[in-house]
Amino acid sequence: MLEEMRAFFEARLNGYEEHQLTCIESAREFYPFTASCLPKAPDSEILDLGCGTGLELGFYFETVPTERVTGIDLAPGMLDALLKKFPDRSLTLIAGSYFDVPFPESAFDAAVSVESLHHFTKEEKIPLYKKVLKALKPGGFLILTDYFAGSDEEERFRRAELLRLRREQGIEDDAFCHYDTPLTVEHEKEALLSAGFSSVAILGNWGATYTLKANG
Repeated sequence: MLEEMRAFFEARLNGYEEHQLTCIESAREFYPFTASCLPKAPDSEILDLGCGTGLELGFYFETVPTERVTGIDLAPGMLDALLKKFPDRSLTLIAGSYFDVPFPESAFDAAVSVESLHHFTKEEKIPLYKKVLKALKPGGFLILTDYFAGSDEEERFRRAELLRLRREQGIEDDAFCHYDTPLTVEHEKEALLSAGFSSVAILGNWGATYTLKANG
C-alpha cells in the first residue's frame, strides 16, 4: 500500500539513519563524498533539499563547522532530530515541500540534495531546478546525489506502476505518496540543463547512485 510521504518518514524516524547507511549500497561512501564536494570557504551558505536528519551534514560539519545551512524537509520529526544532533551549528530548518517553500534569490553558495529527488518526473523537476538556480550566488552550484534508473524502460515502468497503484487505491492526484520513480542520469541532466544550469558533470558513481554537479 502506498503511504503519504510525510507520514512514511515520520513513522520510520527511529532507525532511519541505520537503514540509510546499511541498506543502501555504498551509502557510507557517497554521504561523505557528497559532503566533500560542498564549499570549503568559512561561513558559506548551503541550501539542503530534503535534508532529513542530516547524514551528509554530519560529514560536512566535521571539516567546515562554521557553514550556515538552510534545510528543508517534509517531516518535522526529521528536522527535530537534526537540530538535536547539531545544536551548536548554524541551522535554519523549514518543514515543508521544497517545491512550495520560496527561496531567497542569490543567497546560497551551493545547494545539495541526497536521496530525495527520485520521486519526481523531469517535468516536475525543471521548475524546482529553476528556483534553485535563482537562489544560488554567482558561481554557485548544486550537488545532487541520488539513485537513478538504469534505462528508459525502467524509468517508464516505475512511473506506470505508481500511476497504477494510485488508481487501484483511489488516491487523489495531488496526494504525495512514497514510491520511487527515478529518472535516468541522462534525463536528470536534461532537466538541469533545461532549467538553465550551464553544465552538469558526474563526480562519482556507486552502482545506481551517482553524484552530479550542476554549475550555475
